[in-house]
Amino acid sequence: MAISGRLPLLLVIGVVPVIAWPAPLTVLGWVLLVIAAGALDLLLAVRPDRLRIVRELPGSVRLTESVTSRLTVTNPERRTARLQLRDAWPPSAQPAADRPQVVLPAGEARRQATRLTPTRRGDLAAAAVTVRSFGPLGLVARQKSLAVPGVLRVLPEFRSRAHLPYRLARLRELDGQAAVHVRGQGTEFDSLREYAIGDDVRSIDWRASARATRTMVRTWRPERDRHILVVLDSSRWAAGRIGGTNGIPDQLRFDTGIEVCLLMAALGAASGDRMSLLVADQRVRLRLPGGGKGSVLARFANGLSPIEPSLTETDWSLVAGEVDQLCRQRSLVILVTGLDPALYADGLGTVLARLGHDHQVLVAHVTDPAETTRLTDAATATDVYDAAAGARLWLATQALAGRVSRMGVEVVQRDPDHLAPAVCDAYLALKAAGRL
Repeated sequence: MAISGRLPLLLVIGVVPVIAWPAPLTVLGWVLLVIAAGALDLLLAVRPDRLRIVRELPGSVRLTESVTSRLTVTNPERRTARLQLRDAWPPSAQPAADRPQVVLPAGEARRQATRLTPTRRGDLAAAAVTVRSFGPLGLVARQKSLAVPGVLRVLPEFRSRAHLPYRLARLRELDGQAAVHVRGQGTEFDSLREYAIGDDVRSIDWRASARATRTMVRTWRPERDRHILVVLDSSRWAAGRIGGTNGIPDQLRFDTGIEVCLLMAALGAASGDRMSLLVADQRVRLRLPGGGKGSVLARFANGLSPIEPSLTETDWSLVAGEVDQLCRQRSLVILVTGLDPALYADGLGTVLARLGHDHQVLVAHVTDPAETTRLTDAATATDVYDAAAGARLWLATQALAGRVSRMGVEVVQRDPDHLAPAVCDAYLALKAAGRL
């Protein structure tokens, strides 16, 4: 049961008859009259559990976008229902606070909408719908919370989508115009044309030249239907936050890795390559083999939505075993992880040489933009020591990146806003060179 503001107001109005007839019986009589009115109002209110409530909710929404949850309330009773509904959601859904009173005549239905603007990805489960049913006087209400299930999947934001059109244009140019002259591992025959100064002599087709009585060369184009596996590290490294200074919002490294996965999914699918995804730490969190039905981007986004990084180290032997199972042929393996000098020898370094021998490997490492800020804005002795420690770690990371590059592994290091497009640029460069 709940009372409205009208009930105490009615008690205050009782001051008038008390002043006119100052007697204990007057006070008692007025209080009893108010109680009786409230009891009658409560009896005439429609019981909330007699109402039928149905929820309409879209299946998913992207992070920071808005969506509407609609409740359809039907009154099967013979009396008019005066209702106030609260559609409860977790705080991260940021539900609108409007709770207008709904007058619902007998046998009719009304719809109430709640606008949601989620701030966290994952699955948001709706809480109970709290119904207040007031009587005709609006003094007292019956109140009950009813379970109306609903789950909203919040997909990653995909901020790097803005970089996709330019990469798609480069891909179309690569497929349609930029045939390579030297055959590589990831190329297939395109056409014959007459030899021009500067062409590689290894591309000369001597049989075709004999038939045409002029020197002909073969041209090659990047092969389609190659296999690309994106491995996203969800360990303690991915749980670290970067940024957070000079107006730069801090974010998880894992969120940057998600941007890499989504942009590569869109670009790789457009190029005709088969895209697979593996998310792992001490265990496999997500495994999406290539060739599944539906949009690759939608599959990746839907699978990555509920995953959060764990405070454990990555089992790279497990990852290497999963790569062997997912990649039956030579593939491009993109490892979205950190080049941490302190963990490399006992972690990634134990499997990287073998992976680099069997596949074309690319390591995507996100840098912290706050480190550059610390180097330039050191004001106190503590700031100077922090900046020096950061600079030393940066130098050690660059040395490690150099060692990894000499193993034939591509290394891409960028800040959170530029890592995803840089990885796609490296993929296009490898494709153009026939190295996939």
